[in-house]
Amino acid sequence: MKIHEYQAKEILQKYGVVTPRGIAGFSVEEVVNAARQLGGNVWVVKAQIYAGGRGKGGGVKVARSLEEVRQRAAEILNMRLITHQTGPEGQVVHRLFIEQGVSIEKEFYVGMVVDRGRQRVCLMASSEGGMEIEKVAADTPEKIHKVFIDPIAGLSVQQAEEISTEIGIPEQSRSQAVKLLQSLYRAFDESDASLLEINPLALTAEKQVIALDAKMNFDDNALFRHPEIVALRDLDEEDPVEIEASKHELSYIPLDGNIGCLVNGAGLAMATMDIIKLYGGNPANFLDVGGGATAEKVTEAFKLMLRNPKLQAILVNIFGGIMKCDVIAQGVVMAARDVQLTVPLVVRLEGTNVELGKKILADSGLTIISADNMADAAQKAVNAAKANASGT
Repeated sequence: MKIHEYQAKEILQKYGVVTPRGIAGFSVEEVVNAARQLGGNVWVVKAQIYAGGRGKGGGVKVARSLEEVRQRAAEILNMRLITHQTGPEGQVVHRLFIEQGVSIEKEFYVGMVVDRGRQRVCLMASSEGGMEIEKVAADTPEKIHKVFIDPIAGLSVQQAEEISTEIGIPEQSRSQAVKLLQSLYRAFDESDASLLEINPLALTAEKQVIALDAKMNFDDNALFRHPEIVALRDLDEEDPVEIEASKHELSYIPLDGNIGCLVNGAGLAMATMDIIKLYGGNPANFLDVGGGATAEKVTEAFKLMLRNPKLQAILVNIFGGIMKCDVIAQGVVMAARDVQLTVPLVVRLEGTNVELGKKILADSGLTIISADNMADAAQKAVNAAKANASGT
């Protein structure tokens, strides 16, 4: 789950992380009033969307008067902001964040992610802040420094001091950096975050170490422990189909193809999409019904796929282990009848209760194309989609 910058900063402030003073607003007037409340003579007006690269896209602007605050807020609010992370369609800005301006002497990068191979949180830092860390990694990887944090001991003072020194934080500000890094780790760990980025981390003209930007993502599997974080979710930033899928505990990602995929297990889903591509087709979605699918859940999955106007065929690919083939077959039959399916349906079943599952499909009276293996299923789905598209 993602949250906005201003929400991430509110969380980090509770752990003692220093950030500029700022206030979120949902209208131009709210932002102007916030500027008055903050005081000062320089402010930064920021678009709040779930994507990076906002500055380059025109979503972060400096204002030096209240009238300029009004002008900048009007320019950004409701604009369709296009960045390298939004794709060409961009994202409409519904929220703004205004902060007091900061006199910056030097910018750094700090990030934390879970390294699953090492089973530890990886702290990454660089002297190259304020730019895309992916570009730094590609062009000058030696400028990225890493620390793998012991989950029992946490981030030690020595580790924090070493990485602060490596990225060039001056000695007089190093104790601040150590405290900030340790606070960031505690926030990451205690909130079950999956990603935390401070880009840039700034050294001000007053030699203060301050988080100018903040990005946090959270492990969806741990959200039941954090209702206060779930409450921060902004549904305006998410695909309505993905929101609907999450209500039914379905993992769904729309793609640009025309062959719908309903699969149990993320690995099998990826393999199914690959083999569809191999035989000349294009998957319309990633859809994992998981190991606890019910007939009702399968019906909802069909409804989600059928929202796609480009859909020309559906491929159901199930390997029954925990998920029994007869349950999936019942769900497929119920779904096909319930939605009055009009596109070709290809089904490949293997595993627990496979014969019973195949019998349920055969006795349903529905036009279902049965497949013997993945390759056969992919070929039949691709051919069915082509035939349906051409009207043959």
